[in-house]
Amino acid sequence: MNTKQFIPYQAQQFSLEESIQRSEEYYQYLDQRRSVRDFSDKPVPKELIETLIKTASTAPSGAHKQPWTFCAVANPNIKSEIRKAAEKEEYISYHGRMSEEWLEDLKPIGTDWNKPFLEIAPWLIILFKKAYDIENEEKHKNYYVNESVGIAAGFLISAIHEAGLVTLTHTPSPMNFLQKILNRPENERAFLLLPVGYPMNEAEVPNLQRKPLEKVSVFYE
Repeated sequence: MNTKQFIPYQAQQFSLEESIQRSEEYYQYLDQRRSVRDFSDKPVPKELIETLIKTASTAPSGAHKQPWTFCAVANPNIKSEIRKAAEKEEYISYHGRMSEEWLEDLKPIGTDWNKPFLEIAPWLIILFKKAYDIENEEKHKNYYVNESVGIAAGFLISAIHEAGLVTLTHTPSPMNFLQKILNRPENERAFLLLPVGYPMNEAEVPNLQRKPLEKVSVFYE
């Protein structure tokens, strides 16, 4: 017996002109988004973080398994512990793991192993991916986990920008320490760490240019 239930989809209706205008405005808005490392310690209410996570969870996923867990950390002691562990891994990376080419490519961005934003930003959102779920001590496989979690991360970053906040995609490697510090179960693996908050008044970002359309697309008509 087929137990699946379907409901009518209520599509938004726009004229062609409206669609073009809305898409252009959305592009212009998102084109203002930047990765920021200079955070203010201005508080961000939990309610806002909850809404951001709910928005991220609207992302599509393989078989609608939603194979993710968002851990939101505001506790100063935990943030300090995360910073110490992250900087330990980052120091090793900058002093041996990374190739000379990689380090050279990072110079325009001005990064190093020091990550003070991990303590300054009022919130850290750590996105964990779940290779499988555990229900009643039984394993249930998830599908297209990396793809699904990656899309959810994109939704989250867009929602953060929409809320007038800033973030940074931080990926200290390896990230096993996050699973240990946050006491996450064996089926979860850290995928991405995002500090979330307001930028400092004096915040600066690298003067970088995004690739033009012809460099990132191919049309077949």
